[in-house]
Amino acid sequence: MSSFIRGGRANVRQALYMPALVAARYNPDLKAKYQQLVTAGKPAKIAITAVMRKLVITANALLKADRCWAQSQA
Repeated sequence: MSSFIRGGRANVRQALYMPALVAARYNPDLKAKYQQLVTAGKPAKIAITAVMRKLVITANALLKADRCWAQSQA
């Protein structure tokens, strides 16, 4: 098992790491995804990397649709 994450662009990884930690703690959807992965036995760093990827996908979708992020009213 690796103790660090490699590959991709280091500056993007560094820029997304802290937002992913915050999202995994406070965003209900991303928190659920993080907990699902950890419960399934994935290491915490792998789960954070998955949250980072979901942040990128969400940001790209918002940019493509020319929308701003809005918290769901649930």
